[in-house]
Amino acid sequence: MIRNLSAVAATAILLAACGAPEPAEPAPAPETPAPAPTPPAPDANALTAGGYGPLRIGMTRAEVVAALGDDSNPGAVGGAEPEICDQWRPARAPDGVLVMIQNGVLTRISVAEPATLQTDRGFGVGDTAAAIKAAYGPLAMAQPHKYSAPPAEDIFVWTTGGPATAGAYVQDEAARGIRYEINGEGEVQLIHVGGPAIQLVEGCS
Repeated sequence: MIRNLSAVAATAILLAACGAPEPAEPAPAPETPAPAPTPPAPDANALTAGGYGPLRIGMTRAEVVAALGDDSNPGAVGGAEPEICDQWRPARAPDGVLVMIQNGVLTRISVAEPATLQTDRGFGVGDTAAAIKAAYGPLAMAQPHKYSAPPAEDIFVWTTGGPATAGAYVQDEAARGIRYEINGEGEVQLIHVGGPAIQLVEGCS
């Protein structure tokens, strides 16, 4: 009798085991989020409204010379009255880069071919006006080119002290901006960065 009871108990245990649910699998460990990519460091040599490389708008002529050297071509005439306004390329600046010194102070930096410098938004000589307008949106103020027919134009992007409407002349010496000079093919032929002097269309005048 005891033997029969043992058999019955064993059978019951086996049946219970067969009907028991399988143990649940352990939940997967939560994924560790990947670290955010480190943004690239700003290019120290990018053209900005405030300057380029070691040059800062507002420097004295002596500071410009200390940073990138004296006039690479002292025999050239950069302005009718160089003591008031002069343009020249510092000896250690890339070809195509000119500084404007007004009353002993750096007021503008201009870039043309063959310089390959770009602004902090990635634009250089040869880029299109359409791309510049798309990138800056309403900050880009376009106005007709003084001497050439459309699509030639000037595109101003003021970072501080700019006008409320395109075409208004800026006189605030603290204002800073970038001017993209667009040629007849709709491409950048010159870039000027600095203060109100970026509005000058014939060098120092």
